[in-house]
Amino acid sequence: MTHLDDQNLILDTDSYKSSHFLQYPAGTTRLFSYLESRGGRYPATRFFGLQYILDRYLTRRVTRENVEEARALIEAHGEPFPYEGWMRVVAHHGGRLPLEIRAVPEGTLVPIHNVLMSVTNTDPELPWLVGWFETMLMRVWYPTTVCTQSYQLREILRRALEETGDRAAEELPFKLHDFGSRGVSSRESAGLGGLSHLVNFQGTDTLEALRVGRNHYAADIAGFSIPAAEHSTVTSWGKEHEVDAYRNMVNTFGKAGGIYAVVSDSYDLKHAINVHWGETLRPLIEESGATLVVRPDSGDPPAMVRLTVNALAAKFGTTTNSKGYKVLRHVRVIQGDGIDEGTIRQILDNLKVDGFSAENVAFGMGGALLQKVDRDTQRFAYKASAGLVDGEYRGIYKDPVTDPGKRSKDGVLDLVQEGGRMVTKAYKTFDTDFPGSLMRTVYRDGELLVRDTLEEIRGRA
Repeated sequence: MTHLDDQNLILDTDSYKSSHFLQYPAGTTRLFSYLESRGGRYPATRFFGLQYILDRYLTRRVTRENVEEARALIEAHGEPFPYEGWMRVVAHHGGRLPLEIRAVPEGTLVPIHNVLMSVTNTDPELPWLVGWFETMLMRVWYPTTVCTQSYQLREILRRALEETGDRAAEELPFKLHDFGSRGVSSRESAGLGGLSHLVNFQGTDTLEALRVGRNHYAADIAGFSIPAAEHSTVTSWGKEHEVDAYRNMVNTFGKAGGIYAVVSDSYDLKHAINVHWGETLRPLIEESGATLVVRPDSGDPPAMVRLTVNALAAKFGTTTNSKGYKVLRHVRVIQGDGIDEGTIRQILDNLKVDGFSAENVAFGMGGALLQKVDRDTQRFAYKASAGLVDGEYRGIYKDPVTDPGKRSKDGVLDLVQEGGRMVTKAYKTFDTDFPGSLMRTVYRDGELLVRDTLEEIRGRA
């Protein structure tokens, strides 16, 4: 048994796609498909990640060996295989995929029920390629959904900072830190999901996101982190020497202007705050000129953050900002366990009720940020909407009586601005230059035509 080529593009599809070249009407020369969010958790999606998919995968060339390998596997698997069509890709197109992909600029916030991306074939003999790559292209749902959720959380934090703080612009980029790398299903998910978060923020512990950002979005350093303790670096000192573990952190990382985080619930959070941090080490912390970030980890997140902030205020004191809210001196708090939209809102509400600024607390988010999303979070769909059959335009759509919400669009689709809002426009012809379009041709015939930087994408907020 020989190993299959991990780089074989032909195999990155669903099995049944291989039979579709026999199913379209005779005389079909053109197909047009589109991607949209049909609704879901949020009223708009922040589109991101297509450039990565195109750059990493669809710029590869298909080889004769790829075709032979795919044919042998798929026919043995029980499906027919469009051998002549794939050999045409190799012989006539030099292995480049004869497809054209248009999309909204990455980072654009688009209301649901609008076209985000469209795909059509450029070779009239290979219209079925448009559907073949649905499987791969549909995966843009993942970075887009992570980016969308991260953006919506950013807006919650922005409003809280603007209402209760004086430094919203400086604080906001680091208020939601990515702790999600270990909680996702693959290295690729960590990198792409982690970079999706960094469209909106700059704090991360997902190193893989930096690699993806540098390789595919021209980001030298996409995000930043700080020295931080974990339970093992505290508990390895032993319970009787917990304070020595903390002292080591202050002495090692407590440099003027610096910032470092220490998990403080290994044994007794209240004792750690009131005695170790608040009495024994307080002079050392205050003299260092650095900022200690205390991390309560276990317990009910809103209750633990409330306890920690108030206990630190009693020991280190506070100042009052121009909005009339208290700001901790020398210390801050980060909560990294049990964080999602609900706990973020509750923690921020508690801070406000207690008279504290939102700038006192940052959040670390793991599985809920990168893993607790799926294609139905924003109800993504990739559907054919137009074709040419015997030279005649044909609208293509589905309209199931059992679920009207799944009615698909028909037409050659484009996104335009009308009356201050984005709307999807449907043409009944393939012969259009898309006047006033918000979309761009990003890929054609195996070549990536647009390469946005991460900074350009961030600027589209």
